[in-house]
Amino acid sequence: MTTMAFPLIGAASSKAQWDSMHWNVVEAEVYRLQMRIAKAIREGRHGKVKALQWLLTHSFYAKLLAVKRVTQNPGSKTPGIDNVTWKTPQQKLKAAQSLKRRGYQPQLLRRVYISKKDGRKRPLSIPTMLCRAMQALYLLALEPVAEHLADKNSYGFRPKRSCADAMEMCCLLLSKKYSSQFIFEGDIKSCFDKISHQWLRDNITMDKEILNKWLAAGFIEEGAFYPTSEGTPQGGIASPTLLNLTLSGLEETVKRVTSKRKDKVHVVTYADDFIITASSKEVLEQKVKPVVELFLRERGLELSREKTKITHIDEGFDFLGITVRKYGGKYISTPSKKSVKHFLNNIRELIKSHPTAKTENLIHLLNSKIRGWAYYFRNCCAKKTFGYVDHQIFIALWQWVHRRHPRKSAAWRRRKYFRSHHLRNWVFSAKISQGNSKTAYLDLFEASSVPIKRHIKIRSDSNPFDPQFKEYFEQRENIAKGSQRVSKQRTYPSMCQV
Repeated sequence: MTTMAFPLIGAASSKAQWDSMHWNVVEAEVYRLQMRIAKAIREGRHGKVKALQWLLTHSFYAKLLAVKRVTQNPGSKTPGIDNVTWKTPQQKLKAAQSLKRRGYQPQLLRRVYISKKDGRKRPLSIPTMLCRAMQALYLLALEPVAEHLADKNSYGFRPKRSCADAMEMCCLLLSKKYSSQFIFEGDIKSCFDKISHQWLRDNITMDKEILNKWLAAGFIEEGAFYPTSEGTPQGGIASPTLLNLTLSGLEETVKRVTSKRKDKVHVVTYADDFIITASSKEVLEQKVKPVVELFLRERGLELSREKTKITHIDEGFDFLGITVRKYGGKYISTPSKKSVKHFLNNIRELIKSHPTAKTENLIHLLNSKIRGWAYYFRNCCAKKTFGYVDHQIFIALWQWVHRRHPRKSAAWRRRKYFRSHHLRNWVFSAKISQGNSKTAYLDLFEASSVPIKRHIKIRSDSNPFDPQFKEYFEQRENIAKGSQRVSKQRTYPSMCQV
C-alpha cells in the first residue's frame, strides 16, 4: 500500500498540502482496507483481521481521514482538558503526523452535564482532540467488524442507517391486521456508564492495549480525579460502536427461545433503546424478559424499571420521539407530544434570548432548527403537527415584535416584519441588501412546507463493506439525491428576489 509523507516545511506549505489533498483518493484507500478486513471476518480468519487492522491504523491515509472527521464534527470547537482545538490546516496536518501507537497515553476526560428532556442531567465526557483522533483512527478498523456482527434490525450509530429505517421497520411489523399486538419497550439503565470492562476486553476485536487505555482513562470533574472501572465514556467517538458491539446478538438470543410463527417476536434496536414485538403479553413476560435480563447482566447492564414496560398497540408507545399507535386497527405514527413540546420550548427560548437581534440573524437561527426538526418527522403523519408548530412559532414571533415596538400599531408591525408571498399573507421576513436594484427577502422556513414522504427502509441484511451490496447502496444514494433535489425545489430558496 502506498503511503503519503508530507514534511512540514512551513506554514504556507502545510496549508497548501492540506487544502490540495485528494480526499477521494484518501477515502478510497481506507475503504479498500476496510473491505479486506470485512472479507477476512466473513471467512473467519481472525489473525488476518488483526493484521489488516494493524495495517490500517498505521496508514497515513487513515490518519488523515481520522483528523478530517474529528475537525469536521460539530463538536470540534469544544476542547478537552488541555484546552486545545485544531482549526488551521497546519495544525490538522501536524496532528495527522502525530497519531502514533507507540508512546500514546490517553489524557483525562473532561466531565460536563447536559440537560435531558425529563429535566435530569446526562453526564458527558469530552476527550482531547488527540484522543478523539485516535478513537476515529481505530474506529475505521473496527467498523467492518461491527457491521458484520451487528443485529440485522439494529439501526443506531451505523453507517447508511438512520432513525427513519427503525421507524419504517416498526411500521412493517405492526401495521398489518395479523401483526403483533404487544410491545416490550426496553430501556437500558445508564447504558454507556455501566458496560463491563472485562466483557469489552474479552469480546471486542481491536488492539487490546489501546482499548485498555481508553477504558481506564478516568475523568476530571470540578478539579477532582475519578477513575473509571466500568462503562465507556459517552462523548467519545468510538463509544457508540462499542455499545453496538455490546448489544450485538440480542435479536438472535431472543428469537432462539421463541417460536417465530406463533409468537411473532421481532426486535428493533436503536442504540440503547429497543422494542420487542410479540403476539401476547405472556410471551414477553415469561420468555422474552428473562432472556433479555440475562443477556444484559452478562455485559454488566440492566433494564430501567421506570422506562421498561409492556404496551398494547392500541394504547400506543413512544419510540425515537415518535408515537406509534393503532386507531381502529389502522397504524398511525405521529411526532410525540414530548417531542413537540420540547421543540417549541427551545424555539421560544431562542426567540426570547435574542430580544435585540437583527431580524435576518434570528431567521437564520430559526430556519436551521425548524428545517432539521421538520425533516426528521417528515416520514410520519405529521402534517397537522407541522401546522400547529408553525402557528405556535408565529405567536412567539408576534410577541417578540410587540416587545420590540410596544408603542407601534399592529398594522405598522405587520408592514415592518411580515410580507405577502404567493398565497401566504403573514410571512416573517427580512430584507437583504445585495448591492443591486432588486430587493431580496429572507423568509422564515415553514415546517408545513415539508412534504410527507414514506421512507424506503434499508435492507436488514445489507452491509456497506460487502461487495455484493455495492450496487444496492449506489441505487439508494441516487434515490436520496433525487429526493433532495425535489425537496429543494419545493421548499427553497429561503431567499426570494422581487
